[in-house]
Amino acid sequence: MAKPLDAIDRKILAALVTDGRISNNLLAEKVGLSPAPCWQRMRRLEKEGYIEAYSAILNQEKLGMAETALVDIGLNQHDDATVNGFGQAITAMPEVLEVYLTTGEYDYFIKVAVEGTRGYEKFLRRLYKVPGVRSTRSSFTLRCLKKVSSVSP
Repeated sequence: MAKPLDAIDRKILAALVTDGRISNNLLAEKVGLSPAPCWQRMRRLEKEGYIEAYSAILNQEKLGMAETALVDIGLNQHDDATVNGFGQAITAMPEVLEVYLTTGEYDYFIKVAVEGTRGYEKFLRRLYKVPGVRSTRSSFTLRCLKKVSSVSP
């Protein structure tokens, strides 16, 4: 059973959200602990599932995929095979950054990194080959005002 978070645990998590590569010594200094207890708390937070993973955030523009499209997708059927098959197909596409199964008019909401409108057209051509896709509604982002990888504790 997971131990409830205390103020120091929350400080550790907040510091890691800001800089996942922070050294244990600097993290300990930031949260007011000595290095050994800080390391033990981090390991406990990982073991209890508060920390799921560490990752690098890459620059889409430098990788040639500067545009982001937000896409609502409607399926033509909602049986398990269609929903699960679509989920597997869409998560395997490398330009798809996020996938959400949603309520409302559309069934899925996805975030896609593309190389302009031509790159998006190529993506759509592959998307429409996935069994079960009925319709899409797309928007291109103009500018990102906030981008975080996790909630703040």
